Amino acid sequence: MKNKNNLAAGIAIGIGVGTAVGVATNNLGLWLAVGIAIGVAIGTSLMNKGKKGGNQK
Repeated sequence: MKNKNNLAAGIAIGIGVGTAVGVATNNLGLWLAVGIAIGVAIGTSLMNKGKKGGNQK
């Protein structure tokens, strides 16, 4: 269950950052999508951080 929490935390961070940049640049649609993509990448890297050798189970 902890892996799912890391992914959700990464997505939440990405949405927050994407929304802030989108509002500042007046292009919310683009930056919200970019923020979600970055959040998924952060969450995935946090999930794999504790594993030895990357994607090995």
